[in-house]
Amino acid sequence: MSLKTASVLAFERKLDPSDALFHAGAWDEQHNSEGWQPVVLREKSVRGTISNRLKTKEQDPAKLDAAIENPNLQTVDVATMPFDADTLKVSFTLRVLPGAGKPSACNNSDYEAKLLQAVQTYADGPGFGELARRYAHNLANGRFLWRNRIGAEQVSVSVTLLEKGKTSKNWMFDALQWGMRDFEAGDAKSDIQSLAELITDGLAGKRHVLLQITAFARVGAGQEVFPSQELILDRSRGKSKTLYEVGGVAAIHSQKLGNAIRTIDDWYPAAAGLGPIAVEPYGSVTTQGKAYRQPKDKHDFYNLLDGWILKDKEPTVEQQHYVMAVLIRGGVFGDAGN
Repeated sequence: MSLKTASVLAFERKLDPSDALFHAGAWDEQHNSEGWQPVVLREKSVRGTISNRLKTKEQDPAKLDAAIENPNLQTVDVATMPFDADTLKVSFTLRVLPGAGKPSACNNSDYEAKLLQAVQTYADGPGFGELARRYAHNLANGRFLWRNRIGAEQVSVSVTLLEKGKTSKNWMFDALQWGMRDFEAGDAKSDIQSLAELITDGLAGKRHVLLQITAFARVGAGQEVFPSQELILDRSRGKSKTLYEVGGVAAIHSQKLGNAIRTIDDWYPAAAGLGPIAVEPYGSVTTQGKAYRQPKDKHDFYNLLDGWILKDKEPTVEQQHYVMAVLIRGGVFGDAGN
């Protein structure tokens, strides 16, 4: 009897970030825990103009004129720096959990045994070091700041290992010195390597890893900053833009932080001109409306995993990294047809 994919197959995420909170203060006070005030949201009502593309074909010109001459009234959430603070502080924690590649649920023991064998072969061969180095690189370059990184004069990132609630080890990075389109470590190679080794040990279950990440971005006093935007499906009432907050403090969703940290996939076919994308089963980038790992090209997660486990077609080392990164991302990957 040939081996089939388990109909129930699930993996828990192994990089588990918290939400990130926004505070404001002075650049020279980074090492002073006092004096950092929460960034709060406020509403702003604006009288804008109609600027969206309208359907003009076979439309009454008089009605079109009326539509574009009317003001566009909006109420939106905004988050801005106080006028006595020039630096945005973004802080969150990141847990690195053990058991990378081990399913949390699987109803086919033969399939699970074959999968775990492949994971062990990977761990003993290429290993999790390359993935860990790329995760560490995305912490160092402040990619998780998203739009808040753009235009900042200075950005520094502190990564602290917490053990029993106390600081065990700390790394400091000048984020703007680290590339966003490649993973070359440059002069700080040793710092990235030591952080990557820690993440590798966490994924392998050799030690408990809880990191405190704090980024400081010198954006300028009074400037707008950018928390996550809430997805509101019913726009018929209320504000046209709703931002995310936690306990009255502007914040970034944990999902958005996770997306930034796992933006390490430069092994897909079109990567040479586009740079790394977030690890996803189909290489989906929603902001571009495109999936870079199409099933028809056999470079998607499911084709690679099935070839590896069911057909004994071991992927290239680069694609093995990708498959393992998807398992670390977590998700439900069973074949309901079985």
